[in-house]
Amino acid sequence: MSGVQAAWLPGGRLHLHHGPIDLVIVAEGAGRDAAFSLAIRRFDGLLEELVEELPALRLPTGEAAFQGAVARAMAAATAPFHPAFITPMAAVAGAVADAVLAAMVAAPGLTRAHVNNGGDVAFHFAPGETLTAAMPGGRIALAADAPWRGVATSGWRGRSHSLGIADAVTVIARTAAEADAAATMIANAVDLPGHPAVRRRPACELSPDSDLGARPVTVGLGPLSAAETADALAPGAALAGRLIARGLIGGAHLRLNGQACSLGPALFHPDPREPIHA
Repeated sequence: MSGVQAAWLPGGRLHLHHGPIDLVIVAEGAGRDAAFSLAIRRFDGLLEELVEELPALRLPTGEAAFQGAVARAMAAATAPFHPAFITPMAAVAGAVADAVLAAMVAAPGLTRAHVNNGGDVAFHFAPGETLTAAMPGGRIALAADAPWRGVATSGWRGRSHSLGIADAVTVIARTAAEADAAATMIANAVDLPGHPAVRRRPACELSPDSDLGARPVTVGLGPLSAAETADALAPGAALAGRLIARGLIGGAHLRLNGQACSLGPALFHPDPREPIHA
């Protein structure tokens, strides 16, 4: 396992680390130990797979073909947004979580499992199982009888750059890669173009190798009125509604400046103290 670090966390969770990737993995059931072994085996070499195709992964989706399974999953998850600007890198965290989880489910007797890659999470449920997951501003109820197996969150305050001003956009989808790509695009759409409260810088000044190039990303946000907050949320909510109608996502929860809105089935359970924007 060249470069891969594995450690046990409280509660019997497995932590896998290599370069920029940090995974926290939970497995339950008779297949738990076998599932953890399969996760470690799949994780070993995964970063190298991505690095081999990294220059092409930073190009807009549709401009390159890929050999690796994770790279192909990233491209597939971002393809539905073409011709809008998006690169396969928008789905990298979710696609990595999906790949490791897919290896784990080969273990017989696994009842529940999830792979958390920095807040983008892939889930496995045996029939009849349920799970409650945390999200910014509340929680999400997931169950085996629904098709949703991925959750991702994006926003300008997160670990990745954002073109928009959302504090957080959480999306549920069939895979973590699909949720990751959709959360990125919805968060980008939550915006007030040209507003003086929004501070931006070219992405390449912050991260020279960014797939966003010179596109301006949000680095600060001043005070907004309630009306301005609602105006910024509206285009993100509209995009989320279109993605739900297309069957690309199961739902989305958007948060900005103390306001929030949820779209899709009643899977999101916001904190009751949080104002809800209709």
